[in-house]
Amino acid sequence: MRLFHTRSNTQNEVEFVCLEDLVPQDHLLRKIDKYIDFSFIIDKVRPYYSEDNGRPSLDPLVLFKMMFIGYFYGIRSERQLEKEIQMNLAYRWFLGLKISDPVPHHSTISWNRRTRFKDTNIFQDIFDEIVLQAINHQMVGGRVLFTDSTHLKANANKHKFTREEVEVEVRDYVEELNQAIEEDRKQHGKKPLTDREEVKDTKTIRKSKTDPESGFMSRDNKQEMFCYLDHRTTDMKFNIITDAYVTPGNVHDSVPYLERLDRQINRFDLKVEAVALDSGYLTNPICKGLSDRDIFGVIAYRRYHPTKGLFPKWKFKYDKEQDIYICPNGQTLAYSTTSRDGYREYKSNPKQCVGCPLLKECTRSKNHQKVVTRHVWEEHKEKVRENRLSSSGKMLYKYRKEKVERSFADSKELHGLRYCRLRGLHNASEQVLLTAACQNMKKIAIHLSRLG
Repeated sequence: MRLFHTRSNTQNEVEFVCLEDLVPQDHLLRKIDKYIDFSFIIDKVRPYYSEDNGRPSLDPLVLFKMMFIGYFYGIRSERQLEKEIQMNLAYRWFLGLKISDPVPHHSTISWNRRTRFKDTNIFQDIFDEIVLQAINHQMVGGRVLFTDSTHLKANANKHKFTREEVEVEVRDYVEELNQAIEEDRKQHGKKPLTDREEVKDTKTIRKSKTDPESGFMSRDNKQEMFCYLDHRTTDMKFNIITDAYVTPGNVHDSVPYLERLDRQINRFDLKVEAVALDSGYLTNPICKGLSDRDIFGVIAYRRYHPTKGLFPKWKFKYDKEQDIYICPNGQTLAYSTTSRDGYREYKSNPKQCVGCPLLKECTRSKNHQKVVTRHVWEEHKEKVRENRLSSSGKMLYKYRKEKVERSFADSKELHGLRYCRLRGLHNASEQVLLTAACQNMKKIAIHLSRLG
């Protein structure tokens, strides 16, 4: 009597099966296939294909669906993606391949990236179309947005770099700020500032030898590395990602914010009423920009570190009607001038300060004069601080980490976005945009499947 039954011969048996029956009905790819309309891809890529020259190309839908599978399941290697599709019946079903059909070679994806879709906006277009589908399914409210950034480690050795002297980029708001400075000086009876010879500021940066387009990030309590920044915005209603934008890692969070906010408003016709941001966005230009757009801004408090032993600035109360500051001892600091950097200077009377019992806690200047500065756009920042302390502001900021930070966590843990797969800003943007698009597809499909 045989004690064991082995299945050593079953691998060579011929069996008739239906691929449709082998894929579970509740599989994620079934939901994606049912509720996401991919037909727009054909129209988007048509300009990059020839109608009557060369050999027939791989169906663009199959090409992009292969890429989507990689991002859905965090398969970081295209070689591995080819192997996974070879073995996984659900992947074959999603691509429309029979069990016996050969899987498209992994080099097809990289060839299309390097040649056909190089220097195009196809990945941004795909992301935008998925957002539009979410809007059509009423999954985007467009009233409250949350924005933050996270770093993606570049495919580069942090020890292999050169030091280069580069020009400091001129910010978009400089002309507006200069005009505000001149108006402020005029209102205070000051002469216009004389034109000075233009001197371009420079700074020394580390430039990677491996990936020159990445940026070196050096922040407190964070690992030093060459990286890119994923600047992401999510909508409050279903946490749909409405914008994903990549910059080198040495670009400050606040630099691209207003431009990307305007893009979302114009591209998707959003009626934004409020935004919630981290402390990195607490700058005068952003607060002024939100005020100009009539948007309720909630921005986290940035902890300042005043000189030890001296009064912090908040101890000096500003009187808007008289345009003066009042010190803790009740003395007046009168307006003096407005600098080229956009700061009003308020100075105390040294004759009154010299005998003040609080002098040692107020200033260490040799002439016993206290100087307090105030930006010409400071009132907009103060308004944002008031928003943060309001009941609505506290609620919105509480939601911020539950929305945008959760989105980042999903990207890194489930979709392989912790590191850049390829080098270069364009390739990093492709990875971020397609990851975000796939996250949105999952939300759309799962939500609609629950509705039945």
